[in-house]
Amino acid sequence: MFNDILYFIVHIGLSLLGIAFIFRAWLFAVRMPPFNPYSQAVIQVTDWAVQPLKKLVSPRRYLDLPSLLAAWLCAVVYLVVSLLLLHQSIVAASQLVGLALAGVLTVIKWGLNTALWLILIQVILSWVNPTAPAMPLLQALTRPIMEPIRRHLPATGAIDFSPLIVLLILQVANMVVQRLSMTLGGL
Repeated sequence: MFNDILYFIVHIGLSLLGIAFIFRAWLFAVRMPPFNPYSQAVIQVTDWAVQPLKKLVSPRRYLDLPSLLAAWLCAVVYLVVSLLLLHQSIVAASQLVGLALAGVLTVIKWGLNTALWLILIQVILSWVNPTAPAMPLLQALTRPIMEPIRRHLPATGAIDFSPLIVLLILQVANMVVQRLSMTLGGL
């Protein structure tokens, strides 16, 4: 029982931290100004890990590699701790490649879930309070995902069906990634 409680705490903590690193990379990709209060909050939470990694690998044009590397490291730590707590086993050398790949899949799952929640929050806010201060941020973050779908949908007036389609695509992608990670041994 103690292991289950500890696993729950580790799961929440490392997942939120990994999502913060992904969020930072996403803010970088959409060129969100760093002086935006939301950007500042994410930078303050993640700077302790990203700054040292910038010395190893530098960001590319639209890809914040240090933040993604930090998210991957967070995912690998999460998986190792999960193995220790739930299966009472340590990672063998033969499992390292699978663990690294499972870390990539975990980061993808976190990214898909983050996108899903951002779109859901944006949809709810657009109904409840379309002028909310967070709306420009949400629109900037979700625009790269929503625009390709919007271009292919016919205009329906006041109702935008693109969030529904994107949410379905994200759920299917999440199911595929979940199945792939189960194939790697249930990590």
